[in-house]
Amino acid sequence: MMPRISLTSSLRDAVDGAESIELHAETIGEMFAKLAERYPRMADRIDAGIAVDIDGQIYRDDWNAKIPADAAEVFLLPRIQGG
Repeated sequence: MMPRISLTSSLRDAVDGAESIELHAETIGEMFAKLAERYPRMADRIDAGIAVDIDGQIYRDDWNAKIPADAAEVFLLPRIQGG
């Protein structure tokens, strides 16, 4: 089963306007690599920083984190810059 990856409105232009996409990946890093390959405009967004919410758990820099095959929700949002 491929989890559905939802995106905030500010990221949708980088994936041709899609609200969500299906993508098989075992880790956050693999997901980002496949996103950048499929949607080249997403690479700059990934470099700028994207937080990943997997079933309510936020991951900011742990690209090795596993994405459970039965994940109910994977959500991408721009990282909020602190000051």
